[in-house]
Amino acid sequence: MDRRSFLAAAGGTGLSALAGAAVFQQWQEVTPRVHYPGRAEGHYLRERGALPAPSNVIDTDVVILGSGIAGLAAAWQLNRDGHRGALMIDGPQPFGNAAGGHFGELAYPTGGHYLPLPSPESRHVREILFDLGIIVRDPYADKPHYDERYVLHGPEERLLFNGAWQDGFIPTEGVGEAELAEHRRFFAEVERLRALRGSDGRRIFVFPTTESSLDPAFDALDGITLKQWLDENGYTSPTLHWYLNYCCRDDYGTRYDKVSAWAGLHYYCSRWGQAANAGDGAWLTWPGGMAPVAEALAAKSGIRRQAGTAVSLKRRGAGVEALCFTLENGVARSYVVRARKAICAMPLYVAARVVESIREYGFDPKLHTPSYAPWMVANFLMKDFPAELPDAPLAWDNVVYQEPGLGYVVSTHQDIRVRPPEKTVFSAYVALSDRTPDEARKWMMKASADDLVALASADLKAAYGWKFAPCVERVDITLRGHAMAVPLPGFRANAGLKALRDADGPVVFAHADLSGFSVFEEAAWWGCRAAKKVIA
Repeated sequence: MDRRSFLAAAGGTGLSALAGAAVFQQWQEVTPRVHYPGRAEGHYLRERGALPAPSNVIDTDVVILGSGIAGLAAAWQLNRDGHRGALMIDGPQPFGNAAGGHFGELAYPTGGHYLPLPSPESRHVREILFDLGIIVRDPYADKPHYDERYVLHGPEERLLFNGAWQDGFIPTEGVGEAELAEHRRFFAEVERLRALRGSDGRRIFVFPTTESSLDPAFDALDGITLKQWLDENGYTSPTLHWYLNYCCRDDYGTRYDKVSAWAGLHYYCSRWGQAANAGDGAWLTWPGGMAPVAEALAAKSGIRRQAGTAVSLKRRGAGVEALCFTLENGVARSYVVRARKAICAMPLYVAARVVESIREYGFDPKLHTPSYAPWMVANFLMKDFPAELPDAPLAWDNVVYQEPGLGYVVSTHQDIRVRPPEKTVFSAYVALSDRTPDEARKWMMKASADDLVALASADLKAAYGWKFAPCVERVDITLRGHAMAVPLPGFRANAGLKALRDADGPVVFAHADLSGFSVFEEAAWWGCRAAKKVIA
């Protein structure tokens, strides 16, 4: 990759412009490291065709294909239920969307970076967190007691709106009373829907979504977009629309005029977990995002792990056979895994190519494969903290009122109250929701280092101007072309997803894609379910 100078245009004229130019002249060149998880393996298979003959055969009782949260939860459940004969094939990137990295001792996320407090229905999440020591007491109580090191402390979040920082993400400063009244009306409706139960006695919106009410009276919400629902219910506030669009882009990678209204409302109405030692709606977070949780799950499960990516999975007699390969410096090596059962914990767009005769399970790839949103995470190693605006302390999550950026998270936030660090990492998230997913993926493949860093730093430049660049020491960018399944209208009626959820034989499936959208609670649910199937 060509070396480059990470320079932002200095705004203004006179002394401020001259100061900016002087800083840029002294700015060291930075070569961003760019990661494309899975791209090398995919290109190898497309361009070179057949793999070399397998070098060995591995026999095991259960093979788990994929090491994301679903695969890890399956491994954890197997161990919890006394099963020890399992092997995990990591896939192209260990831990998938829960992966992270390090700049020396400073950890950072390359995927998810927080977990909401689980509600009582998310019993499986509470069991996992209790086993990992994140919940320290009363895991099944209305308000469990959490390890305070992981409960997010303030200032939690702020929004740059009209040139000034304000607390929270929904604009309130300088917003008229009519708009504020709409804000209040929307959140009152959220409270009503949160407590609402269908004719079957179940809540309408819960995690896991399979426990949500099946009352057909609410099916109509999955037939329209969230924006349509807002319009139909008389919500016209531009700031409310911006906020709800931001939340859909943040959780689903796609705009609110594309996301199912059922999924859009689920974002708010399902998350009401409480804690004995934190306020309502608190979050759990770690400097490395969800990577420490993934690492702890892998360690707690005791799972035997093998590097490699599955190319094919087929039934063989009463069991299964998986062909896998590794790729190092352009050299491929293949091996075969034979097992009694396989847990396919891969995204469905991958499983559709790997699982032989997947149509026999009731899943037609052309009809049932979800749409996927691309995602970019850029981690900036900061050798100093850029100066903040007066009376605007740095928060954990910092968002700018613009698109397509999603703001930036401060990896050392939990440590600042203990000992302010000399360096930190700003993790900037971008959902390329300003274009179609196909257009975004094509752009990712062709974008130069300059293009990538310019987009990744847009929110940071908006927040700090030319003062941001001199504080940056290194940049690490992760591009995920198929980061998450998107819950488009009609996703809850996807017959192919239901067929894979119900599959029970030599091959069972476990991934958040089975729910139609990508969140920890859903991935963990399907992993635990799959483990119980293979044991039964």
